[in-house]
Amino acid sequence: MQAGTQRRVRLFLRVLALGLAVGAVFGGTTGSGFRDAPLPGATLGVVAGAINAAVLVGLIFGAEIFVSPTRLGHALERLPFLATLALKVLVYGSAITLVVGGAVGWRAVAAFVLDGDLATAIAEHIDTPVAPRMARTLLLIGLAVFVLQVGRLVGDRTLRDIVLGRYHRSHTEERFFLFVDIAGSTPLGERIGPEAIHRFLGEVFRLASEPIDDHAGDVHQYVGDEIVITWTVDEGKPGARPIACFFAIEDALDRAAPHFEREFGTVPRLHAALHAGRVVTGEVGGSRRAIVYHGDVMNTTSRIEQATRDLGRQFLVSADALERLADGHGFAREDLGPQRLRGRAAPVQLYAIESRRPAAESRAA
Repeated sequence: MQAGTQRRVRLFLRVLALGLAVGAVFGGTTGSGFRDAPLPGATLGVVAGAINAAVLVGLIFGAEIFVSPTRLGHALERLPFLATLALKVLVYGSAITLVVGGAVGWRAVAAFVLDGDLATAIAEHIDTPVAPRMARTLLLIGLAVFVLQVGRLVGDRTLRDIVLGRYHRSHTEERFFLFVDIAGSTPLGERIGPEAIHRFLGEVFRLASEPIDDHAGDVHQYVGDEIVITWTVDEGKPGARPIACFFAIEDALDRAAPHFEREFGTVPRLHAALHAGRVVTGEVGGSRRAIVYHGDVMNTTSRIEQATRDLGRQFLVSADALERLADGHGFAREDLGPQRLRGRAAPVQLYAIESRRPAAESRAA
């Protein structure tokens, strides 16, 4: 199973477990109100609520999690935020109407109930107005879908950190920063025009997002034709994730090379730099909040990325980054020695990193 599929399966199972718990609580609360049978009603309500939750989570969050990387998911992502949200409310609202309005869970439970009084109580519950139950379910699921949509706009980790106030007060931490630049985008833009270069860069960034997620990276920002990706040292150390992430992005673009050639007459080529060090991380802004990083690490990483052209190398990694990684994990490195970077007085020890896999094997992967 591919890393992206494994990640989505784990996320789905977590959402399913949460949904089952919430459904069981609501179902049990409803069943406990049965006249003359509060305890059996609560027990059956837990089962009925869990059944409803399983069906709704499977339909709604299964679509949210597993459809997003497909062509249909990509088409939905191109719609305006409100249009996508309205479409999902319509589709998901219909599912809620069928499941909750149709009392799917209670009807399934009723098929196995032999006690006449309890069966009568369940039938009375099924016949009661469903509007309150549907409104409650729609509100909960609508809120969850809205949070998922916002997370895709600002980044899941950024949203989590802002909501939890993780960086409300700034603090110092050690981080990796990977700058990935699309080489030759300026002359390409002059040749194909601004609309086409926008689609070109958008497609590159979209294809890069899956490998970034697979390697637990966090997209800090898109700057022109460059992606800035970051990890804390603890997050990035296992499996040399920042290095593996770059080559996974390159592999994804290699597989899409025929599409780029047909659509734009060229294929994307990358330059990248990886550096690590101490930064101050915190929230800034007023009406728009953002998490930013202050420190020399960002500037140095940018200078290293510029040095890829001066040194004729595709991917440069500083000694500071390498010594913080767990191991090389099959990546070949060439010691380039201390290098003077533009705007820096002290030289920086650099290494050129290459994948040990042949290029043809990367394209076939």
